[in-house]
Amino acid sequence: MQATVLLCAASGCATRSGDVLLQNADPAEFTTWNCERIDEESDRVQLRAADVAYAVDARVGNNMIALGPGVMVFWPALLAMRPDGMEALELAALKGRFEALRSVAQQHGCPPPMETMNAQRAARLPLAAGERFVYEERATKRAAPRELGLRVLALKRDRIEFAADVGGEVLLEAWSQDLAGNTQVDSRVPLVKWRRLLQPDLKLGQVLAGDLYAADPTAVGHARLRGQVVAQGVQMVAGRSFDVAVIELFGDAPLGDNDSTRVSGVMAVDRGSGLLLRLELSSSNPAYSVQRRLVRVEPAAS
Repeated sequence: MQATVLLCAASGCATRSGDVLLQNADPAEFTTWNCERIDEESDRVQLRAADVAYAVDARVGNNMIALGPGVMVFWPALLAMRPDGMEALELAALKGRFEALRSVAQQHGCPPPMETMNAQRAARLPLAAGERFVYEERATKRAAPRELGLRVLALKRDRIEFAADVGGEVLLEAWSQDLAGNTQVDSRVPLVKWRRLLQPDLKLGQVLAGDLYAADPTAVGHARLRGQVVAQGVQMVAGRSFDVAVIELFGDAPLGDNDSTRVSGVMAVDRGSGLLLRLELSSSNPAYSVQRRLVRVEPAAS
């Protein structure tokens, strides 16, 4: 099997999903793991599978993959998307790993994963329930600023939920992001959103791709973004230490009915939690221009 994988990588051969045999993983790799670690790895495997399927979906133009918060994929649907070559092989390997993890979880008698984040993982994050992260936001660098507040409502196993307020007005809907920092696109909170752009544990030089949505939920179309991690390291931001990844962004945004325009900028996020620290986007389409930076962190109310 390994020789086949290397041959496909070298020649670029195409493989339809129906021709791909699932690559079985050895459950022995996970027999010493506790249930919590098995759950976390199962989440990671499923998120990676969704990312691969999303890339295939975006390339062929089906626009079928639109996952919100909650880690669960339907493997038969992903494998039926007609992935080619290395994408098909990676999905097969991920599926095999997921099945091995599930088998060991059953052997250990693991309960269904809890919705809330476990205390040990929550303690490692640079944020806590009740804290309010305050941003200065502008439409452009010269525009008047407004205050955006995101108060941590809950730390979930696969996401963080916030209550948002803009200019002192509390918004009715919650703001949600996964632990890589991708936001919930179907939310009607009037803030710029990005889908499947960020990955867990970003590394220097890593190349990214995803979608950017305007703050106005009725806006037509979305921008396609690519990015690359250009800097990484521990920094103090708003008086708090974060493990920062800085991402250079560029892409195309819709402009009118059948035209597009460039969008470019930079984003900085905390690698451990996905918390946004800075976002600078510029475009001829004002719906995709925004300047946002974290300026202070307010403690949880006693």
